[in-house]
Amino acid sequence: MEPGDFRAMMQTALQHEALGETRAAAATYRTALQSIPRFLSPSVRPVLEHAKAVSEANDDALAAFLDERLAALRARHANARLDRFDKCLGTLLRKRRVYRPTPSFMYFPQLPAIEFYDRDLFPWLDVLEAATADIRAELLRVLADGPEVLEPYVAIDGVPQERWRQLANSRRWGVFYLWRAGVPVEENLARCPRTAKALEAWPHCELDGTGPTAVFSILDSKTRIPPHVGVNNARLIAHLPLVVPPGCGFRVGAEQRSWEPGKAFVFDDTIEHEAWNDSDEPRAVLILDCWNPFLSEPEREMVTALTAGVSDYYGDLPAYARGVDN
Repeated sequence: MEPGDFRAMMQTALQHEALGETRAAAATYRTALQSIPRFLSPSVRPVLEHAKAVSEANDDALAAFLDERLAALRARHANARLDRFDKCLGTLLRKRRVYRPTPSFMYFPQLPAIEFYDRDLFPWLDVLEAATADIRAELLRVLADGPEVLEPYVAIDGVPQERWRQLANSRRWGVFYLWRAGVPVEENLARCPRTAKALEAWPHCELDGTGPTAVFSILDSKTRIPPHVGVNNARLIAHLPLVVPPGCGFRVGAEQRSWEPGKAFVFDDTIEHEAWNDSDEPRAVLILDCWNPFLSEPEREMVTALTAGVSDYYGDLPAYARGVDN
């Protein structure tokens, strides 16, 4: 009579269990767990934990069943790329959470929601990767001048959001700008001539007030960058790892990667992401922004004009007041 009622669903699942109908019980428990009432007595917690355990055990059993069912097909397609299918399977089995772009400023619709983009879409990264040793050497010479050469990446006037409290105005996440919000930092580029030469291959993402940006990002030891999102999914972010001690990691959405020195990758920073350095040494990465390859040339020009228009409209208002804050 009340198929959507939480308590009725829990009772139905318990009845399935009593009858030995484990799969039906797990399916019903899962539906119930998606509609837990806002106010629920603490005494119900053991029942919820039981429901979760039954659901997870069923997911594990289903995964094993499907692995066996799909084994022959996997063998037949051993040389094919199945990474998208594997993500589909992980989502179906609730082993992988679904993340979507949630930019803090501008959302460009109908672009693919991809955490890490295919490296082949960005052939200009070949030049940067080939120059990794030179770029690293120039960065290390800059860092030899001491921590004062770096600026806090999270530079905030006033009271920061709670998640940024530990990093606000701190060099624990320090940066050395080569390009800053669309403007080359000539003094810093002059200190890194080989890096500047390699950056000539980089296609600029013209976004008034925010891009292009090229920066050495130094994450101190025992430091974490909290989960956050970027401003605009019309652009993507490229990382060229330079110094990566053990214990460093990076997550975008449901996918986690380790940096490998000299191996660049590109990701959508409007999907929730975070980074950490659990080692005893600093981690260093060259960070660039670039256009999303699925934008046409006219769309890029329109986005450039649009961001400039918003910037002109608001004038000198700070980024957070214009909605350009992440």
